[in-house]
Amino acid sequence: MTFALRPVRLPDFEVPHSRPEIPADIYAARADAAHARAGCDWLVVYADREHLANIAFLTGFEPRFEEALLLLGKGGRRVLVTGNESGSYAVLAGLPDMDVVLCQTLSLLGQPREAAPNLEDVLVGIGVRRGETVGLIGWKYLGPEEWRGRLPTFQAPAFVVDTLRAVAGDSEAVSDATPVLMHPETGLRAVVDVHEIAAMEWGAARASAAVWRIVQGAREGDDEFTAAGRMGYAGEPLSCHVMFASASPGRPVIGLRSPNGRRLSKGDGVTTAVGYWGGLSCRAGLFTDHDDAFLDVAKAYFRGLVEWYDIADIGVAGGEIFTYVTEALSEHGLDQALNPGHLVGHDEWVHTPVRPGSTERLRSGMPFQVDVIPVPMTDNWALNHEDSVTFADAALRAELAALYPAVHARIEARRAFVRDEIGIDLKPSILPMSHAPLALPPFWLASDLILARA
Repeated sequence: MTFALRPVRLPDFEVPHSRPEIPADIYAARADAAHARAGCDWLVVYADREHLANIAFLTGFEPRFEEALLLLGKGGRRVLVTGNESGSYAVLAGLPDMDVVLCQTLSLLGQPREAAPNLEDVLVGIGVRRGETVGLIGWKYLGPEEWRGRLPTFQAPAFVVDTLRAVAGDSEAVSDATPVLMHPETGLRAVVDVHEIAAMEWGAARASAAVWRIVQGAREGDDEFTAAGRMGYAGEPLSCHVMFASASPGRPVIGLRSPNGRRLSKGDGVTTAVGYWGGLSCRAGLFTDHDDAFLDVAKAYFRGLVEWYDIADIGVAGGEIFTYVTEALSEHGLDQALNPGHLVGHDEWVHTPVRPGSTERLRSGMPFQVDVIPVPMTDNWALNHEDSVTFADAALRAELAALYPAVHARIEARRAFVRDEIGIDLKPSILPMSHAPLALPPFWLASDLILARA
């Protein structure tokens, strides 16, 4: 399969305006399922401003400025513990029948502490008792090779862990339940429902449209702030900081960097990425109108990217995808920086079944970010194409079409674009969520030219 540059204009896919709301009964079902799977008397979910994804998925609430805990107990008991400021914000949560309880130690330093300063007292007041078992969900979990301690450790603050152990009266009564939500094949966030797919499409489409505006609008003489500003940020919830970086020949492009006042010059390497809840989009290339050597590398990379779409499907093991894409890139002297694809959600990276030797399989309902980052890159070159897709079987696709016809119509329009303009037939199970699906312009000063099947 060979590729060439072709002049292509994106059709008007329509950028969704309003984010679909998750129904209250869906939040309730998620909370009940999480508690049941944990198999403990209490399931406790930790959250802070950076690590908000798990609690947001279960409740529709995410803390502002401070930490929060969600407690799920027997008989459908649901309690949200917040600091001083998030209590008033909790009225926006979608999880029904949820009590909101104040614990001021979750508040910022120097704020009032007189009413409810002690987390242990708050937990006892909620009803957590000695002899009960507690499953704690942090922001990630450790593999067996990462921890050799007698007791489990947690990706959560020590004061939360210590307090839960004190209240339960037994250090061994507190277990790590994070895989209930974040396991890469069986986690509740790894396989999502039709409502979450619709909500994530909103974020993925808007993030990718923002990146496309940056790429299409970049001009010689722009400083990075001006170029990044064309994203048209409208207050969407970010899953990570906005990235924009450039570099002149002889200096590397630092892809994770935020924009600064550096002015763009012809021949620079350049990259940008925007992530909202539901998906991140990235494009990187050369800030020029043509370069034969760079084009050869871009074609080789694009072949590897297309190979991802060729192998990835429901039922395929993540290890197979890793090997297939790695070998496809290596044929052209390239490798990948991390993993070729990972789960995405309210956070930019949830987990991934796509790892060396992984037997975890892709399932219907999995939200994925196609994340093939090529290395090595010569000098100041930058090259990348990241977008989100979701895997869905025929039943889930039919449900999406019935409940969210506008989302379904945008997905089908994107599929037709990839087929007719890029020359790639996507499998029916792959739902493209990006506003610019498989559209890679290697040269930002000729961004109407994208790689397509020759």
